[in-house]
Amino acid sequence: MFTLIEKLILTAALLATIYLGYRAARRLAAIIRRGQGQIDWSLARRRLVDVLALKLVALTPTWKTRRLSSLAHAFVVWGFLYYLLINVLDILRAYTGFELSGWVGGLYRLGADLLSVLILVSMVYFVARRWLFRSPELTTRPDILLHPDARAGIRRDSAIVAALIISHVGARFLGESLHLAAAGGDPWQPLASALAGLWGGGSIAAQHAAQWVALGTIMAFIPYFPYTKHVHLIFAPLNFLLKPQRPSSGALAKIDFDDEKIEQFGAARLEHLGWEQVMDAYACIMCYRCQDACPAYATGKVLSPAALEINKRYFLNRSGDALARGEESTQTLTEFAIPEAAVWACTACGACNEVCPVGNEPMRDILDIRRALVLMDNSFPKSFQIMFRQMERNGSPWGIPAARRMQWAEGLNIPTIEENPEPEILWWVGCAPAADTRAQSTAQAFARILERAGVNYAVLGAMESCTGDAARRAGKEDLFFALASANVELLNEVKPKRIVAPCPHCLHTLKNEYPAFGGSYEVIHHSQFIAELLAAGRLPLKAADTPETFTYHDPCYLGRFNGVYAPPRQVLGPAGTLVEMRRSRSSGFCCGAGGAQLWKEEEHGDELVRSNRFREVQNTQAGVLAVGCPFCKVMFQDEAAAAHAAVQTLDIAEIIANRLA
Repeated sequence: MFTLIEKLILTAALLATIYLGYRAARRLAAIIRRGQGQIDWSLARRRLVDVLALKLVALTPTWKTRRLSSLAHAFVVWGFLYYLLINVLDILRAYTGFELSGWVGGLYRLGADLLSVLILVSMVYFVARRWLFRSPELTTRPDILLHPDARAGIRRDSAIVAALIISHVGARFLGESLHLAAAGGDPWQPLASALAGLWGGGSIAAQHAAQWVALGTIMAFIPYFPYTKHVHLIFAPLNFLLKPQRPSSGALAKIDFDDEKIEQFGAARLEHLGWEQVMDAYACIMCYRCQDACPAYATGKVLSPAALEINKRYFLNRSGDALARGEESTQTLTEFAIPEAAVWACTACGACNEVCPVGNEPMRDILDIRRALVLMDNSFPKSFQIMFRQMERNGSPWGIPAARRMQWAEGLNIPTIEENPEPEILWWVGCAPAADTRAQSTAQAFARILERAGVNYAVLGAMESCTGDAARRAGKEDLFFALASANVELLNEVKPKRIVAPCPHCLHTLKNEYPAFGGSYEVIHHSQFIAELLAAGRLPLKAADTPETFTYHDPCYLGRFNGVYAPPRQVLGPAGTLVEMRRSRSSGFCCGAGGAQLWKEEEHGDELVRSNRFREVQNTQAGVLAVGCPFCKVMFQDEAAAAHAAVQTLDIAEIIANRLA
């Protein structure tokens, strides 16, 4: 227990800490409130158990990659949570001499003993990783736009925080060992007892000095804490608790163009982003995992989703006070956070969202910035002008008029909705089969499957129009608004029981984006429907003349954004041997066509995204690359031709149609 003078000093220090911590917290809250939208606090109540159990304690989002670092990080987090209790009880002990007794006190001391050492060992690992081995995972290339304060600032802040944590935990552990050296060993503190044997005897002065260092460092840390990346310890749980509810991580917010009060479309400045996107900057752990997963960065483009979040954070460190006062940002997002070339390099694949251990969504920022560039500045790649014009005139990014949408079906008995107004299945064909021969073969194969299984289905035929996915991902939100509104009006008249879409981009838009426009439908991928038909015994298959080996590429908009991983593999199972690529399922790598990239040249880099992925295809030694998306098929067939590779790229529907008995 402290002396009276020590108690008075401790009280003054605690009051100063609380005051400074409150001021910092109030500043953060004011900054986050500058973002658009309102927080739905009811979400926190519904998610609390899940977030506490899976996100905060089990740390499930962190185990996807870097297992050793994730384990060390887990020890630090668990130790941090436990030290919340330790610090409260240590302050109580300093004032009153209070100690937990009995087996409860023993378990408490055992937890403190073990976690203290695990924290210290983990911190030594992190220090060595950053400064001794200089891990390339903890930085970005020189050509990436990074705030001038960031490159040195991250290392400086990490050094300060590492020193504070090691000093705090180390002093507390040392103090316990000194206490045990004087009082005798404690079976509940085996590690501190072992260290106590080195001291011979523990002086009261040394114990008090260690206790003051332990408490003093944590009190000094609290006001500094909100200005470092380590404030993610607070904002990561808040991210998971309060992030707006969406049908899919890829679903974007609707802009109502009928609302004449809207003056800003998209995000040109930081305060134009949603409040949760501003909070992402504080939740960011600066671990660069999103950068590792980004196909644009992996192929040498100037896009780093990590740098985007880091730049937002360091901008707020420097200019946050003005923002909190309600002033306009001094720079646009493309001036300090992400250059335009990086904005247009994004394939909107969602890999950054998927891998982020704290729930950040840098892809959403990029697409909001595209909206502002297109709608406010009329700035976008020239090739998009052609795509936009064709979608406006013909309802197709390929420019195929409605009268020609069914040319792929010539010679086939494909019923339209006029001919069969009460189908069990509405087949949303998509734009690709009307224009691309490779997609036509997929559509024709799927038609044979439906015919063989005796499915009661229909297509919209000439009434079908583009879902608007490419326009929305390219930032042309007004065009998407028009297409979506018209399609929802049509579909609500048709009242489909189920919609089957062979294109994951169509599926995602119909299923996840149209509900905001008043259209809620049951939408499944054609691989899911084929799997149902196979399971029901409605598709008898013949054995292949020669055994085939397949590898399967997970489309981003089928897998990450809609969680469909098993059905395509179930379909391919009876057709041959499936060999998985190293990056598959939620860790799959983009083909390079998403985010409207199919209609433009890739931004400058070291290689094409499709080339990077196709090397992985070749490494499997599979003879057939199975795909479930017309965009993927185009990209990989082009790459196979360019690489003079013998790999055959076939849609799942083609593979099954070729096996029909």
